[in-house]
Amino acid sequence: MHEQSLMKDLMEKITSVSANEQNKPVDAVTVRLGALSHISADHFREHFAEASRGTIAENANLKIIVLDDINDPLAQEIILESIEIAE
Repeated sequence: MHEQSLMKDLMEKITSVSANEQNKPVDAVTVRLGALSHISADHFREHFAEASRGTIAENANLKIIVLDDINDPLAQEIILESIEIAE
């Protein structure tokens, strides 16, 4: 359930950015997974593929940066680093 709400929020942010760019397709999405975020890169990728199906981000290249510092203040976070919009 946590993953569904996470992906819903992520897709809303991606759609909003695309809407500000005349609904151009999303080429790439970069996220950072904190060391204590409780989701693996593979699991995140699976959920992203499912959530983006049929959306402006369906064909986006997903870049995942996995952090390993458990003492980082953002270690429990999943951070949307960037969204690249097609030219």
